[in-house]
Amino acid sequence: MIWKKTRAAEDSAEFEEFAYSRGQHLFRTALLLCGDWHLAEDLTQATLAKLYASWSKVRRAESQDAYARSALVRAYLSHRRLRRTGERPALGELPEGIAPEGDPALRVTLLTALAELAPRDRAVLVLRYWEDRSVDETAAELGVSAGAVRSQSLRALGRLRAVLGPQAADQLLVP
Repeated sequence: MIWKKTRAAEDSAEFEEFAYSRGQHLFRTALLLCGDWHLAEDLTQATLAKLYASWSKVRRAESQDAYARSALVRAYLSHRRLRRTGERPALGELPEGIAPEGDPALRVTLLTALAELAPRDRAVLVLRYWEDRSVDETAAELGVSAGAVRSQSLRALGRLRAVLGPQAADQLLVP
């Protein structure tokens, strides 16, 4: 029992020394990979967390640096696979005005009407009409068939029109 506590304390101290000495290098590598300061920090932290969780294995590796770099690259590639958008913040000038918002009273009316619908009806309407998702995308998100989404959206729109009136429902569901 004493040996395990001592070994764990030694592992923890050894990992802290590794993280302190190699953390900046991992960060610079992450920054070069992704080009985003904040994402590089997140990737470095995630990599160090994974290394800490398997430190006994990392400690025995032939090259701890190579192991850490591989873990960092895998974390980066995993991040890119999960977030396929290539959105980057614009560094140019911001527009002078803001986009027109619409009538806040209509939004409150819509939220109140949606609250009266069943959760599945709300989900279908929000995904299909507010988020502008396709039938297939909505079906995948909800785990149902495309036909179920079509019929559910028709029924949910009917229920929403009954609560709001036909013109208000059509006006509110356009983002």
